[in-house]
Amino acid sequence: MLWTEFSFRPRWASPPGATILDILNDRSISFDEFADAIGECGSTATKLLDGRHAIDLILAERLATFFGTSQTFWIAREEQYRQDLDRLYAEEDSLESISGLLKQLPIKDMVEFGWIPHCSKPSDYASEALRFFDLPNIRALQGRFDDLLQKTAFRTSQTFDSQEIATATWLREGEREAKGLNCADWNSEAFRSQLNAVRLLTREKDPQAFLPRLQALCAACGVAVVIVRVPSGCRASGATKFISPEKALLMLSFRYLSDDHFWFTFFHEAAHLLLHSNELIFMEGKGTCFSKEEEEANQFASSFLIPPELESELRSLPKDAKAIIRFARKIGVSPGIIVGQLQFRKILGHSEMARLKNRFSWS
Repeated sequence: MLWTEFSFRPRWASPPGATILDILNDRSISFDEFADAIGECGSTATKLLDGRHAIDLILAERLATFFGTSQTFWIAREEQYRQDLDRLYAEEDSLESISGLLKQLPIKDMVEFGWIPHCSKPSDYASEALRFFDLPNIRALQGRFDDLLQKTAFRTSQTFDSQEIATATWLREGEREAKGLNCADWNSEAFRSQLNAVRLLTREKDPQAFLPRLQALCAACGVAVVIVRVPSGCRASGATKFISPEKALLMLSFRYLSDDHFWFTFFHEAAHLLLHSNELIFMEGKGTCFSKEEEEANQFASSFLIPPELESELRSLPKDAKAIIRFARKIGVSPGIIVGQLQFRKILGHSEMARLKNRFSWS
């Protein structure tokens, strides 16, 4: 048999650090000397040697200069190591882990909503789920969930359950849809100014009319607005995150299918983009904590919809449909928003004047 006919696939992955250690030992170079030469602290150099710190173009150039090798050698060595890790992790995806994954993900709704295709075998569903998240294996998917847990603000729990995995799935679909939207670079001042034009859309009843205009107004400021239906287990009303320094995602779910809730959620999420950290993911819905940031976002949304100077007039409105409609017309928002704000302030009961709200459907 020719050796070229045999493809050896070892059951291990050797990090580039193993090669570095060999060279250091051969040349009697100390660890401290090596760390100084590549411009890294001892902790980072240690992680480089054991494979926990990846080699990028800059580090590859430093290694090449120090060792007298080529930059491409170290890039190729890093890529091979990562490919070997992905292969090993994929081989570890047992039937048990596949079954566990499928039990946690809202597969039925993912198929119904067209996020993944219908499959005949569980293993195929697992493959489609990994493709949906753009990840190579189940271990990487768990890492994605863990990372999301650390970046999501104001959560009530420090572990993921099936409901939160459904929410992570919903958020992922928002990311996928946002990638297809062309946006200008993020501009906070322009976005704040554009919100005045957005407010005028609240009187438009038809989502097919106001949603394209809402998306266009926000895209001009670097904000991708997407509407994504929630799968079973997801209780989110809205979410925001920065996909990149130049592009923000603002997700809405139409969860309550009423205009007051939809628009309040929009301006609440807009507040997070304008007022709070761009390194966190803000998620609204049942299961999130009340916090200073949430209070600020609520206050921003409420004040934007009902100017503070008109607060006393709002509170003194009679519980009369005509009075509410006149006031809504006066300040330029929908009657449903006035009803929602009166309910939010406990002036109206949950069902009082609810007929003035504009209702939506997914049909």
